Amino acid sequence: MNYFKNLFLPLTISFIISCTGKTEKLTNLSGKWEAQLDIGEDYLPFGIGFAKTGEKWLMEVYNGDEILIYDEVELLGDSLKVSMGIFDSEIKAKFKDFDELEGIFVKNAASDYRIPFQAFRSTGRSRFEVFREPETDFSGKWKTVFEKENGEKYDAVALLSQQGNKLTGTFLTELGDYRFLEGNVNGNTFQLSAFDGSHLFLFKGEVQKDGSILGNFRSGPRVKESFQSVRNEAFELSDSYSLNYLKAGYDKLTFTFPDVDGNMISIDDEKFKGKVVLVQLFGTWCPNCMDETKFLAPWYKNNRDKGVEIIGLAFESKPEFEYASTRVKKSMNKLGAEYTFLIAGVSNKEKASEALPALNKVIAFPTLIYIDKKGQVRNIHTGFNGPGTGEYYTHWVEEHEELVRELVNE
Repeated sequence: MNYFKNLFLPLTISFIISCTGKTEKLTNLSGKWEAQLDIGEDYLPFGIGFAKTGEKWLMEVYNGDEILIYDEVELLGDSLKVSMGIFDSEIKAKFKDFDELEGIFVKNAASDYRIPFQAFRSTGRSRFEVFREPETDFSGKWKTVFEKENGEKYDAVALLSQQGNKLTGTFLTELGDYRFLEGNVNGNTFQLSAFDGSHLFLFKGEVQKDGSILGNFRSGPRVKESFQSVRNEAFELSDSYSLNYLKAGYDKLTFTFPDVDGNMISIDDEKFKGKVVLVQLFGTWCPNCMDETKFLAPWYKNNRDKGVEIIGLAFESKPEFEYASTRVKKSMNKLGAEYTFLIAGVSNKEKASEALPALNKVIAFPTLIYIDKKGQVRNIHTGFNGPGTGEYYTHWVEEHEELVRELVNE
C-alpha cells in the first residue's frame, strides 16, 4: 500500500503536445477523483485515482477495502482511455475543464452498452452526500429477499459494517457475492455502490417501523430489483455444495474443448490421469470468477507438484474462438494463472449446461468441481464468496484446503 501512497505524491509532469494547448489540463490527471455513472434515473458514484510511474499511467478504483489497479491507461491530447483489466470494457473520456472529465463507460461485447461517465477532482467528501446524523446502526447480518421485476424472488445475506455515517459490506447470494460495497448513512436510510470494471451496483435502503429494511437494487441501467431485510444472525443460505450434482446415469464428467491455442484437450488426457483435478466454470466477464481465479492461481503454483491439476472452462460473451481465446489469454496473464484453460462456449447458462450434459445444470459462474484420482466427481461448489465476505471467504479457503488434502492423500 505504501507504494501507491507514494504514487499520489505531487508530481511534476511535462507533456509536449502539438497544437492542442491542453498541457495544463493533463497535468491535473494525477491524484484522486470522484467518479459517477449515469445509470438512468440515478447516479452511481465511486472513487478513482491516477498516478504515473515512469512513462506509464495507472488508474485505481476504490470500493470499501478493495483497490483495483488498471494499468492500460492511454492519454492522447485531452483524451483518456482506460481498459478495465480482464474485462472487455473501457472508460473513454475527455477533459471538460481543468478538474472535470466527461465521457462514457462501454462494454465492448454489447453494442448498446454505453453509460455516461463523469469524474471531478476529489475534495475528500463522502461517496454519497451526508446531510443527517445516523439514527440507525446497520451493522450486522441481515436475512434478505430480493424480488426481480418478473416477481421471481431469491434469498441473500447482507453483511454490513457502519462507522458513523460510513457504511461498507456486501450481499451474499447462492450464485456469489456482490463484492465490496461502500456508501453512507443518513438518518434511517443508506446508500451503497460498487464499480469494478464490469459490475455496476447501487443499493438504497430505509428502516421501517418494525426494524426491517425496504430497499431497491440497481445493477447497471437495466436491472431493477426490490429487497427486504430483517436482522437474523443465524440465517444461512443453502449449502453451496448441495446445488449441483451429476445426473442419474452419469458417474464421471467428460469433455473435450480447445485450449487457448486451438489444441483439443480432454479431461481424459494422460496429463490428468491419476491426479486430483479441479474443473472451474469460468468467464472473463465475471468479477466473482476473477476473485476465485485470484485465489486459485497462486494456490495452483504451490500445489501442482502434489498431483493436482486445474482446468478452467471458459464460457465467454461471444461465440467466436478468436475473441474468447484473446480474452482468456489476457485474463491468464493479468491474474498469473498458469493452469489449463479451455474455450467451452458462450456465457448463456442453458448453452453451458448443454456443453456439460452430466451436470444437473449450470447454475452459477464460477462453479468448482472436485474430481478424485479415479476420475470420480466428489464435490461441486456452486458460486463463490470472495474476499469481500470476510469470514465466509476464510471458511471456504479452509474447506477447500481440507477437501483437496483428503483427495491427494487417498
